[in-house]
Amino acid sequence: MRTIDFTETYGYLSSILDFLWRHFYTCILFTWTDYKTIMLPIVIFACATGPVQSISNLVQGLLWIWLHLLLCNVSNQARSGAEDAINRPWRPLPSGRLTVPQAIGLRWSMVCLCMLWSTAYGTKALFATATLITTTILYNEVGMSKTPFGKNVCNIGGYTSFEFGAVKIMGKLFHYFTGPENSPDALSITAIILSGAVIFTTIQAQDFPDVQGDAALGRVTLPIYAPEFSRIFTLLAITMWSSGPGWFWGIGPWCQGIFVATGLFVGLRYYCWRTPQDDKRSYLLFNCWLICAHLLPAKSRMSLPDSESVGYVQGL
Repeated sequence: MRTIDFTETYGYLSSILDFLWRHFYTCILFTWTDYKTIMLPIVIFACATGPVQSISNLVQGLLWIWLHLLLCNVSNQARSGAEDAINRPWRPLPSGRLTVPQAIGLRWSMVCLCMLWSTAYGTKALFATATLITTTILYNEVGMSKTPFGKNVCNIGGYTSFEFGAVKIMGKLFHYFTGPENSPDALSITAIILSGAVIFTTIQAQDFPDVQGDAALGRVTLPIYAPEFSRIFTLLAITMWSSGPGWFWGIGPWCQGIFVATGLFVGLRYYCWRTPQDDKRSYLLFNCWLICAHLLPAKSRMSLPDSESVGYVQGL
């Protein structure tokens, strides 16, 4: 009777776990910089506007967002080695964890995985995935990222696709494959449209800390194309979006005053403090402001009767 070699078995299992951990950690590195800039704001937005129906919906929504975030980031970083070598040398490609051909292969594998994953949630979630994939192709392969307007258009497409898919998954219980399919209600659609407008006019806030890397890659972002105008415009846009949406969603005078003061402070930071380190801190504060902006629809959602707050309309 053959005896079990526990040392050999342990070594085999250890090598498998090391292999899995290495690749999982590589995926984490691909998405690391966007947890506070994309994942957290979109999760909060979906929870507030859906609203989230259960812990199960929340977990499914988190996983859907992360997989699609990985898709976008692998697509972007496969072509941004020169920029990342300057700004973020710890990322998988500049640090040597993956080669460019491997990253491109992972990118298209993620396209297939995300499409298959979204089929479990119906055609609307699949539409969100298809829109996001199209946006990444326009951003990278077509080259729209090289102009300020094109980059902002792609950011709108990407951000609203994330929001639509997240609201779709978190805001309603699903019967996989065979169950009824529902669309986000009018309040959620309105919130997504307003969010897209906010992103379109303020997304250049993320470009200020990366001016050096973008210039090395040949990108022409708004801070590179119009350094002074971009800071004035960012101040005015953040201040404007701190005033209008608060009134629209009826958050009350005290909350409105705090939100406007926060937006004015963030905008003034971008205008008055201009070193790369200052811009990184300003961008962190901008994301805090953006998270607060994504919470605004919660006031209107909570004021709706129960029958309306969970009601969804068929179609868009």
